[in-house]
Amino acid sequence: MASPVLPNTSNLLGVALVVNRSRDGPRFVFHYPPQIQYGKKQRVTLAPGSTEDELDDDDEVLLNQLSQPAFFEGASGSLPDAAGFQSWNHDDHLETDSGSHIVPWEHVAGYPTRDLESLLTPSRAFHKRLFQVSLDQLCFVSSPVYVHENGIWRKQKRQPKNRAPRSPDNGTESTVTKDGHAPIMLSPDVPQSESKDASVADDDAPVAGSNAGNGNGLDETEEKKSGMTMFNLVFILKPRKHEAKELAETLYVHIIRKINKLFKYSQQKTDFVWKESKRILTLKDKNREERTKMSVLWKEILEVSSLAACVQDIYDAVSQNKIAALQLETSEGTIAHSVQIPIPFYLTDLAPAEEAASTRGLWITTANYFVEEDSLHDPSFLDKNFGLLLMSDEKKIIAELQADADEATAAMVEFVRLSKPTMSFHQISQGSGLSPAQVRKYAQHFIFWRRGIAIPPLHARDMYVLSPNADFSLLPRASQAWARAFPLAPHLADFLAELSAAPRMYKWFCPSKNHRPTYLQMLAWLMRGGWVTQLCTFAYVVVWPEILYEVEYELEAEELKMLQEEASKKEKEKQKQTERDQQQNTEHDYEKGKEKDKDEKPQRHPQEEHVQQRGWDQESDMRDRRYFHYRPSSPAGSSSTVRPGNISLSASTASLNLLAASTTSAATEGLGFTTPSNSLLPQPLTPTPSPLADAYPSDSRLHAYQQGTPSHSEPPSASASPPTTAQTQGERFALAARLSRIADKEAQAAYERSAAFARKPPPVATANPSLNTSSHLAHLSPYVIVDARRATGKDSLYLSAIGRRFSDPKVRAAWPVFWKYFNGRAALERIILGLGGDAASGIGSDKMKIKKRKEAWALMTAMSEYLICIRHF
Repeated sequence: MASPVLPNTSNLLGVALVVNRSRDGPRFVFHYPPQIQYGKKQRVTLAPGSTEDELDDDDEVLLNQLSQPAFFEGASGSLPDAAGFQSWNHDDHLETDSGSHIVPWEHVAGYPTRDLESLLTPSRAFHKRLFQVSLDQLCFVSSPVYVHENGIWRKQKRQPKNRAPRSPDNGTESTVTKDGHAPIMLSPDVPQSESKDASVADDDAPVAGSNAGNGNGLDETEEKKSGMTMFNLVFILKPRKHEAKELAETLYVHIIRKINKLFKYSQQKTDFVWKESKRILTLKDKNREERTKMSVLWKEILEVSSLAACVQDIYDAVSQNKIAALQLETSEGTIAHSVQIPIPFYLTDLAPAEEAASTRGLWITTANYFVEEDSLHDPSFLDKNFGLLLMSDEKKIIAELQADADEATAAMVEFVRLSKPTMSFHQISQGSGLSPAQVRKYAQHFIFWRRGIAIPPLHARDMYVLSPNADFSLLPRASQAWARAFPLAPHLADFLAELSAAPRMYKWFCPSKNHRPTYLQMLAWLMRGGWVTQLCTFAYVVVWPEILYEVEYELEAEELKMLQEEASKKEKEKQKQTERDQQQNTEHDYEKGKEKDKDEKPQRHPQEEHVQQRGWDQESDMRDRRYFHYRPSSPAGSSSTVRPGNISLSASTASLNLLAASTTSAATEGLGFTTPSNSLLPQPLTPTPSPLADAYPSDSRLHAYQQGTPSHSEPPSASASPPTTAQTQGERFALAARLSRIADKEAQAAYERSAAFARKPPPVATANPSLNTSSHLAHLSPYVIVDARRATGKDSLYLSAIGRRFSDPKVRAAWPVFWKYFNGRAALERIILGLGGDAASGIGSDKMKIKKRKEAWALMTAMSEYLICIRHF
């Protein structure tokens, strides 16, 4: 996971404020720090024997911007003396040869303020939008705020009649006091919820104490119309090219927008921004004439103007990634507000070398990174798997909360007293009167304002080692604090070395069980400073070749069994169908014969009897030849007769013949063969029309007879026409031959498959499948299930086969409960937390309950034969 781009002293050069008035135009009011040094690299003089190709592009791009005449040209067009300019400290005033006056605070980052104030006053189209402009390597980021056309800075929204207006009394409006004598101050040590701060500066919130309802409202509006029309808080950056966009958006979202709301609120209430700007501009004009040093003037401005002090606090806090506690001293009281850029309190991996300095000392863990997305939205999962580790002393945090008391102070104080690093949020809510939603809300509040971090609850059975991201430059000072906090404990360096020498359960470092609470406090102190991290165990399910062979053998046996059952079922159905057809044809012929005997004349011509008898003989002879000629050939080693019997997986000759016969009968069914179930030899002919008469005609007369005669007792008609068919005689012969060959091949393949399966050795379960080196398993390799929780297909069969191997009923019942954690992402040390201390799995009528880590580890130890484990932080 890449580290977020945060402002620091190298990429954040300063903060400035620009205002605009309809009468005077834009004015560059104030900037901090006073001297924003931005000097470009000058062109490098080539050394003898060197070439331009040996220089970097940055070394020869531009001249030093401060030495360009355009920026320091005096009023008379004269330039300062070169020697005097080089020795200028940017604090004193500078005189040119012609007597022109150069004021140090009228140049910021090498640019004249008269140019910057025009550039940083964009049109109204950028109102409350991200405004970004680049000058060489500098980037100016802001969000200008314009007054509405009616002269009001904040729209006034009507309050519903059934809701009381928000005011400082009910804690939902600003922290401005009514009398100005008891202001509510917000120091960096006092956490305040973000939602409360946002509500203070809401654009649509009503203005408390406004004069819109009295007679002075119109006069105030008219006065503000003729005053300031825009203010713009500008951040001067020098970012890297690939970080400019992300850094600008971060400042805009977390800092600029929230400070603009604060300024807009105070401007609407008391015209604060313009009054303070006017005071600063007056001081600058006065000291310009007196030629006061810039350092002296800036000190005076910071003392008399809370707006200037606010800009200083913004720069100091944001450039060091701290919480900016802002205070505006207005005529109606003190307005306190806090802003910050949320920073991660942990790392999932070691940062690159160029980012290591800024991330050194952060807690390194994968506890949050490996959480599933669906679990992140599950409150119960977070409650059971995480607890709160306070980053400062409990008494100090309680004192800060009580100093800014409100309706939630009592509940938050109770939460702080109950929060222990060894307890999860779920345990805190069960042992107190706080609901789980309240616990999550307060924990998020403390985490956002950097008063705590969310960690897996500390436990004596877990392993903790020296963090690879520890900041050893702080070791001397940390050792002194360690000695004051734990005077009887070993030295900090020795204790850290002992933790990493041989990683083991933390409880083994405790001299006795009575010392365990103190050693857990020592562990919390080390976690708070980023000195140690938890060494977790992650597991995958490994399927050994013995299990793979067993599952493949069962699948193949099941498939062969299904084929044999299907073939047997089909043969029985065909036998029944043949018997029914024969019976129906016999009855039909009998009825037809009786009807014809009644209609025949007493005498028949001898020639007609001879022709009819000849047709019957030819048809009978043709059928006999067809049955003998197209009898399916049986594979070698098998019999041509299929006898009914028991079907099994023993691969006996009877089962093979039955499978071959079913395959052959399926092929011949398309040609119209009627194969009895007990024999493939021809059966006595019955006077029924043959469907193969079209495919194998003996002569045209017999063919016409079979096509046109409805029954065998009727003589053929002399006027019978040849059949109309889309296939020729040769195509029918070819189709019959091809289907016969396919049937023979399928029968041979089925026989070979059954024979090969019969030669396989049956699977045998061993106590240690990982040590099974049988010859029939040599071609198989162990298989790792990446995510057992989402196992499908063969993976689920492997898991079921492994579960059947456990002889202990408790282990067998716990296997389906535990395997969802064997995905390489869930630490085995936290399984008991995910189970919530009560994992029930049915074993008949019994129930299994896991309440202790020792029981969970015992069960996982019994499953270790089928687990492959890794360890990391």
